[in-house]
Amino acid sequence: MCGITGWISYRRDLTAHQESVDAMTETMSCRGPDAQGSWVTPRAALGHRRLAVIDLPGGAQPMEARTENGTVAMVYSGEAYNYVELRDELRRRGHRFETDSDTEVVLRGYLEWGEELPDKLNGMYAFAIWDPRTEKLVMIRDRMGIKPFYYYETDDGVLFGSEPKAILANPLASPVVGADGLREIFSFTKSPGFAIWEGMRELRPGHLAVLDRGGLRERAYWKLEATEHTDSQEATVAHVRELLEDIVARQLVADVPRCSLLSGGLDSSAMTALAAKQLAERGETVRSFAVDFPDQSENFRAEDIAPTQDTPFVHAVKDHVRCDHSDIVLDGTALSDPAVRRAAVGARDLPVGLGDRDNSLYLLFAAIREQSTVALSGESADEVFGGYPWFHDERADAHVFPWMARGSILDLSGALSGELTAGLGLQTYLDDSYSSAVAEAPLKDGESGHEKRMRQVCYLHLTRMVQTLLDRKDRMSMAVGLEVRVPFCDHRLVQYVFNTPWSLKTFDGREKSILREATRDLLPDSVVQRKKSGYPGSFDPRYVAAIQSQTMDLLGSGHPALDLFDQASVRAAATADKATITSQERTRMERALDVATWFDLHKPEIKLN
Repeated sequence: MCGITGWISYRRDLTAHQESVDAMTETMSCRGPDAQGSWVTPRAALGHRRLAVIDLPGGAQPMEARTENGTVAMVYSGEAYNYVELRDELRRRGHRFETDSDTEVVLRGYLEWGEELPDKLNGMYAFAIWDPRTEKLVMIRDRMGIKPFYYYETDDGVLFGSEPKAILANPLASPVVGADGLREIFSFTKSPGFAIWEGMRELRPGHLAVLDRGGLRERAYWKLEATEHTDSQEATVAHVRELLEDIVARQLVADVPRCSLLSGGLDSSAMTALAAKQLAERGETVRSFAVDFPDQSENFRAEDIAPTQDTPFVHAVKDHVRCDHSDIVLDGTALSDPAVRRAAVGARDLPVGLGDRDNSLYLLFAAIREQSTVALSGESADEVFGGYPWFHDERADAHVFPWMARGSILDLSGALSGELTAGLGLQTYLDDSYSSAVAEAPLKDGESGHEKRMRQVCYLHLTRMVQTLLDRKDRMSMAVGLEVRVPFCDHRLVQYVFNTPWSLKTFDGREKSILREATRDLLPDSVVQRKKSGYPGSFDPRYVAAIQSQTMDLLGSGHPALDLFDQASVRAAATADKATITSQERTRMERALDVATWFDLHKPEIKLN
């Protein structure tokens, strides 16, 4: 896992711009703490920061492959889980390898298959290849968008990077945020391909972009398709189990310490149990980590998305599968530390976080990184198998993104200034984003009624909501040099389950019926029966007291970020009774603090016209 960046210019001599290339590369140091490299020629400059996971001595980047007509070079981030099979195939085709890394397999795969390479890959990846034979840059992102990739067209080429901060470190890019950028931030959407910075784009999941002297063209190489599902219930469950066994086996491959992120929910527990089963066959024990908070049992309040505490279920799984388990306990003082907020906002490059849940995720990953380099996560199972509560109530039929319906804590109505709210037209923006997403959803011929609607709802989650959560997981983990793998995002599993009828996804009258049945034999009954409970928030009164104090300080500072908010609304939250403060009030304070931190970090130029 790594951080990548680069600069292609058809009119400048980039050998005179090493300082700018180094500055871009340095912004990716958290993503790659183990090594740094750059490759600069007149037309192409590539930068790389490495987190060594496979073939620790080899795999250095940027990686070169010499051909008769020039040296092809690549910067690569991610993992190709089927690299062993691809290497065997390439050897049969005459290729010779100098390392044991998956990076070299991907580079030589390009020499063999060209732009058809991504059709061969199974994994999470974002990479760029400069091909001097045709003076073109090929940029490729994995099918589900697990690894990030941004680009910024210039007057004679392109800048690119794993994160916007790499691009913004180049003097050709300006940190300008227009009205659409603010709409994206404050509507809590993540429109595919859209970056909040003007002139910048995010390469869409499952897409490939090619830059040459004729310009830049982007196309899809993979997307979800609607097909007929003919397997019986029994065969479907068996196939899902078979896929999961194969996926976990592939994603356990690493030359560094591995672990599992365990919440005690069905998703992470199933992943942990599968890993424990496979490692036990090799005489190994799976390590697992969970987040917890002091006095959580006394302070806990049930919420729609998190109705139960995690710890009792975490410990039930620990005992059942015999993990080497650690609880990471985070108190309100740590969660409210402005330095932690700065790190979390800085990791994401934009203030669209989840408040204390972002801060705790950052601290959890930092603690795990002291003992492990690779972690398996249950992320995205809810999107794949239909796990959220709003899949199963009236919100599924609302003509909005279901997770935004019925008083979502993501709703900032009333927190923003009246002038900004009127100028941005956030509701119209959300409505248009929703309509565009629904119109994309593939349907089978003749599909109608509830099955049609639930296919659309699943599509919304797999192409919109999952992007927000995957980006959050990637940024927070890579900010501390931890590689998080997401087995439920394997495209084979996603495509297969997407086409199972909704009646089959809920055959036992509950959420995630297929996953529950496919892994029932591995888990304690309490976890099998547990309802969905999301990543936990802290109810530590010290956290609320701290952010109220920080918000009052902010309100008295004259900070330019305050111009975006209804300060009376924010002040009311900062003076609310700590014992009865609502989730929406907490969100208002957290968002104001996040935006102010973002202003301090990036000094964005806001353009509303």
